[in-house]
Amino acid sequence: MNKLSQSTSPYLLQHANNPVNWFPWGAEALQKAKDENKLILVSIGYSACHWCHVMEHESFENKAVADVMNEYFVCIKVDREERPDIDQIYMSAVQLMTGRGGWPLNCVCLPDQRPIYGGTYFRKNDWIGLLENLANFWEQKPAEAEDYAVKLTEGIVQYENIGLVTEQHENTKADLEVIVNPWKQYFDYQEGGLGRSPKFPMPNNWQFLMRYAHLMKDEAAQVIVGLTLDKMAKGGIYDHIGGGFARYSVDSRWHVPHFEKMLYDNAQLVSLYAEGYTCIGDEQYRKVVAETIAFIERELTSADFGFYSALDADSEGVEGKFYTFTLAEIETILGEDAALFSIYYNVTAEGNWEEEHTNIFFRKDDDAALAQKLGLPVGAMLEKIEELKQKVLTARSKRVRPGLDYKILASWNGLMLKGLCDAYRAFDEPAYLELALKNAGFIQDNLITLSGKITRVYDPSDSTGKLDGAVAFLDDYALIIEAFTSLYEVTFDEAWLQAAKKLCDNTIKYFFDRQTGMFFYTPDDGEQLIARKLEVMDSVIPASNSVMARNLHKLSLLFDTEQYTEMSAQMLRNVKKQMAKYGSAYSNWAMLLLDDVAGVYEIAIAGADAEQRRKEMEKKYIPNKIILGGTKGSLPLLYDKFGVQTRIFVCKDKTCKLPVESAGEAFKQIIN
Repeated sequence: MNKLSQSTSPYLLQHANNPVNWFPWGAEALQKAKDENKLILVSIGYSACHWCHVMEHESFENKAVADVMNEYFVCIKVDREERPDIDQIYMSAVQLMTGRGGWPLNCVCLPDQRPIYGGTYFRKNDWIGLLENLANFWEQKPAEAEDYAVKLTEGIVQYENIGLVTEQHENTKADLEVIVNPWKQYFDYQEGGLGRSPKFPMPNNWQFLMRYAHLMKDEAAQVIVGLTLDKMAKGGIYDHIGGGFARYSVDSRWHVPHFEKMLYDNAQLVSLYAEGYTCIGDEQYRKVVAETIAFIERELTSADFGFYSALDADSEGVEGKFYTFTLAEIETILGEDAALFSIYYNVTAEGNWEEEHTNIFFRKDDDAALAQKLGLPVGAMLEKIEELKQKVLTARSKRVRPGLDYKILASWNGLMLKGLCDAYRAFDEPAYLELALKNAGFIQDNLITLSGKITRVYDPSDSTGKLDGAVAFLDDYALIIEAFTSLYEVTFDEAWLQAAKKLCDNTIKYFFDRQTGMFFYTPDDGEQLIARKLEVMDSVIPASNSVMARNLHKLSLLFDTEQYTEMSAQMLRNVKKQMAKYGSAYSNWAMLLLDDVAGVYEIAIAGADAEQRRKEMEKKYIPNKIILGGTKGSLPLLYDKFGVQTRIFVCKDKTCKLPVESAGEAFKQIIN
């Protein structure tokens, strides 16, 4: 075994038996490179990554390849989900060098960690040739390598960097239109999403566009949001048998998934479909949310209610083998009912994708249209399909399962906690709130230290859960702050809001950059890498800076804190000019801009029936609102509002309308 054998990361442990002399990132490996004047090979991936497995099998398990790596390099393996700060730096380097990125990510560095070359997946022979050339280059031309490292490191420092913008302009609808209008030319009005492949769900994109369509009365945005949600729910990217979504589809019609299932995708898609249900009212969305949460509970939840990170794309060394079926297998499981199931999910003898005879389940027709074609009552058809799905799920559960990445990450647990709160708001299902509260308790007990710092990765060996030595990053803080704030809004328990505020103040203390008005990704008391970076552009997960900007805005309203207001406004000013260039990469920022343009309703509900009124207020789609209240409370907006009767106060721009007693009357005040 190599040096990875003592790791806790499932990804690093996958490589513990490689003939490569892997080290985990740390002082031992970094000092060895300096002492021996050797190049460092930093190889970054994650446990559910299919192409990471392919490169491991082709190259890292091969002794001839390992001999080259071991002779010329100090080889370091990094789990990108544990150390996104390291991944951020070397991903920036590879994108600067090649114009693209992804995983596996392989970067060759000087002994002082500065990169000189990098890429993603390499075939075995190409990899050997590249390594030999780089080793020769370092031996023969060290000065050239040094010059290139200087220039590339300067590029990394500047990459996704941002400056302080002092000019202040009022935000208007026109500012939103210059972001959305160019974006529209990329919409795929046939299959939903953006017109390209592969297709990623990008939940935050569609959440912004849903809100924009509603508040700005934009029909084109409304159409693409509804179409995208419908197509993703019907497509093969969705696991119709077990619930939950794969990470992306390799084609342009959501048919063939890249089969890994990530917590962060599913958490955000729960939020998206829950909000979509309130906005659009499609019952299909209720089902998607219920099945996805059931999948999370069944397959990604620990005994103490932390959420695991991912399921692998592969099982038995084959991508998607766990999820795909031949027609013969379906006939064996379902007998004479196989025909109905096969029509519903497009199962054929030939197979419906490139793997011969195998099928990925997906839907084409709406249920009512298909029932009419088949001459069946729609209710009876759906009841039968549910029965057949359970039989297939039972049969599937006996197969060799994909590998589980059992890491419990603070940031992704924050996303899932918020997803559960959003689902509870939309569907008033007590089980969703119950699971949310259990997970929030887990986070408090195991991922937040006594000093108020967050631990990114749950360490089950820490029986107190209160060690202060662990690493955490801006996304961990931002997403848990957001989740705790959401939990307050569905419970009116101010303890969650006070916990969010305490974390927010610690984030300002350790991460805030006063020169730019933004937040560094790493804390000032953390490990010093070759660059200290900002995370600004939204991706498959919103950027930690955009989440913090929205947190500050919401907390400023709840606590009436001017400092938070000014910080959030400054952050938005800093990025505003960049947003029009690529709307998809600034969608979470655009939601903050939308709130500023449309304004935010602060709905205070005070009295014995506050919870019932809250539920009634959630039934109408008001995306630009915050809710606070209960039977008691210390928030400024609740001051002097508690009386004998339950009353609803609709406030906006520091002005409250006359109190009313019913949700219907409150809705009229919002409309007017």
